[in-house]
Amino acid sequence: MALVTLSLGSNIERDQHIRVCLDALSETFGELAISRVYESKPVGFEDGRNFYNLVVALYSDWSVGELQAWCKRLEAANGRRKDSPKFSPRILDVDILTVGEQVGDIDGVSLPRGEILHHAFVLWPMAELLPEHRHPLDGRCYQEIWQAFDADDQPLWPIEFHWGDRALPSRAALEGAFEK
Repeated sequence: MALVTLSLGSNIERDQHIRVCLDALSETFGELAISRVYESKPVGFEDGRNFYNLVVALYSDWSVGELQAWCKRLEAANGRRKDSPKFSPRILDVDILTVGEQVGDIDGVSLPRGEILHHAFVLWPMAELLPEHRHPLDGRCYQEIWQAFDADDQPLWPIEFHWGDRALPSRAALEGAFEK
């Protein structure tokens, strides 16, 4: 079983789509470790609607290709169209960040995902959820990377968010995953 991290985002009916995604992830993979939910301004988008972003960690023995196909099916089931322009509003965006220590282009997915090191909306929740874990290529702990990151031009802030009867974050489910 590999520790998998996913980035979730939405800027259309954000609360609903993030909850639906968490429900589907929980139903399919079981226990989840979840960062806080962050609101952020869109990066590179003409549409000014703010995003909700978070990172989820789970254990899976699925291949990278199987995980990617499942994520794309979930996005499509929630109304995301394949032909949408790259920088357009997102009903739901589910991206694989890491799968264990795998590195490279695997089943058409670049691991680890480059956004980890370049976007505050991915790095801050990643550093919060897995502070002592090391980036597979960079070698530094996510907390160390976040502390050195210049987020001045990428404003985001944690929000209060509830999923079912739980307030997020929820790290207890994968407590063993947070060891170095």
